[in-house]
Amino acid sequence: MARDQYLQKLSLKNPWQCLALGFGSGLSPKAPGTVGSLCAIPFCYELMQLPFNMQLVIVVLSLLTGIRACSKAEEAMGIHDHGAIVFDEFVGMFIAVIALPATIYSLVLAFVLFRFFDILKPFPIGYIDKKVKGGLGIMLDDVIAGLMALALAHGLLYLAAPYFAL
Repeated sequence: MARDQYLQKLSLKNPWQCLALGFGSGLSPKAPGTVGSLCAIPFCYELMQLPFNMQLVIVVLSLLTGIRACSKAEEAMGIHDHGAIVFDEFVGMFIAVIALPATIYSLVLAFVLFRFFDILKPFPIGYIDKKVKGGLGIMLDDVIAGLMALALAHGLLYLAAPYFAL
């Protein structure tokens, strides 16, 4: 079945499917995961303005909602982790910016690191991507990529702070 035939099973009018498709960003014909991650940036910037505990609450609620939305989209399409399902990228990006300074540098760093880990899928990301099915599987590899990006971003910003006004 061609990509178009899978997408024909979805509707942006369905709230779960709209969410799973990243509000339509996953419909990009080229690099939908990257486009979805880029579209998450304004949400990430707003998230970065909040206190740490609120960031965690929003990330957890987004993760739980994303598992449900991605499960619903996967069921409708009849295929696991279709490229158009990009809400997992949104949540991965949300995780990648937790407790980072609200600067353009931090956002760019988080984006680059998240995409690096999400595309290359080093262990355990690749393993989870292949072994865990359903909405949880769709979300979990991006959660791990987000955590890896978060850890590396915090480390790099800590090391760079004495040399730059970060």
